[in-house]
Amino acid sequence: MKRLAVLISNAGTGTNLQAMINAIRDGRLTAQIVSVISDTEGAYGIVRAKNSGLPVKIIAKADDLLPYLLAVQPDYICLAGWKQLVLPGVVAVYKDRILNIHPGLVPDTNSGTVKNPDGTTGLWNQHKLAGKAIQNFLDRTATYGGSSLHFLTDEIDFGPVLGRCFEKIRPGDTVETFYARLKKKENKLYVKSLITLCK
Repeated sequence: MKRLAVLISNAGTGTNLQAMINAIRDGRLTAQIVSVISDTEGAYGIVRAKNSGLPVKIIAKADDLLPYLLAVQPDYICLAGWKQLVLPGVVAVYKDRILNIHPGLVPDTNSGTVKNPDGTTGLWNQHKLAGKAIQNFLDRTATYGGSSLHFLTDEIDFGPVLGRCFEKIRPGDTVETFYARLKKKENKLYVKSLITLCK
């Protein structure tokens, strides 16, 4: 059974973590969450973790992350709203084992692009955190927004892509209304990709 460490921060609500918990409970995901790690006590995902009896660890300093990961020995590290920079040493040790969900359409190559379902060019949103990334979809009057699940590399918001999801932007959408719909697809994408990895 694959071992997962899930990293969260206080900016999100822990829906990706909850989606993983639900998938493990109903038998779709053959994995064990060995630790939920947060950089702050204020992350709502901690409540979700404790409600499910999962071990929680607060790691405020980036330098303290690798020693802890080496101690708990996860097979995969799932970034689920983690806002700290993951240091190069962690990325090197866990090459192609750190998953990151990005609210943008990460291309397969640095010079590439992703096409939306209607054939328009998708926005990468590189270097933009969630709220600003979603706002960029709206500001640029994109027809679609989307998210990409990829393996973390030393390049920001880039790495081998495991999957993407798309959501059509509706007239009158706000960051909140659009991201609420996209988040549901993100949750499904994260679980689907983990199911494949953990077989």
